[in-house]
Amino acid sequence: MLYLASQSPRRHELLNLIGVEHGRLDVDVPEVRQPGEPPADYVNRVAREKAGAGLLKVLATPQAVVLGADTEVVLGDVVYGKPVDDADAARMLRELSGRTHQVITAVWLVSAGREEHAVSVSDVSFAALDEAQIAAYLGSGEAMGKAGAYAIQGRAATFVSHLSGSHSAVMGLPLHETAVLLRKFKLLP
Repeated sequence: MLYLASQSPRRHELLNLIGVEHGRLDVDVPEVRQPGEPPADYVNRVAREKAGAGLLKVLATPQAVVLGADTEVVLGDVVYGKPVDDADAARMLRELSGRTHQVITAVWLVSAGREEHAVSVSDVSFAALDEAQIAAYLGSGEAMGKAGAYAIQGRAATFVSHLSGSHSAVMGLPLHETAVLLRKFKLLP
């Protein structure tokens, strides 16, 4: 049985999209980057910690497999997590405006006796955004709770002038890499 160690509606929807039955676990893992920790290492560590925390909740379930994932927006060495308020979201969008950033998503599958993981890195280019566009986007409410203060599957799709990588990874779960991992655990044909 597969469990998703996340309450993310996007990850849940993406697993449903590829026909994977799964339960959902609520895990509380601090998302705090360590001093000097490279962005990719940070994303990978948090995803592994989420999967591990989920596994602790279902260890008594025979053949339980837990999927943990983390997605972060990265520009240079700056990691743009979830904004704390509208002002923080506006700052993030201004800094991403007219530039190309990376979206790093790590996925871990863990069971009582096995671990597998994959990392997806996508390059996302934003058009130049003016203050009216940023204000309108903030008014939509989509920015909150999203790494980098945007949801590519929503209104922010109009900001993206170019995407090189995985659209689903930018949403929060790289479906190709996830399917490869699920097949290793015989959870997907």
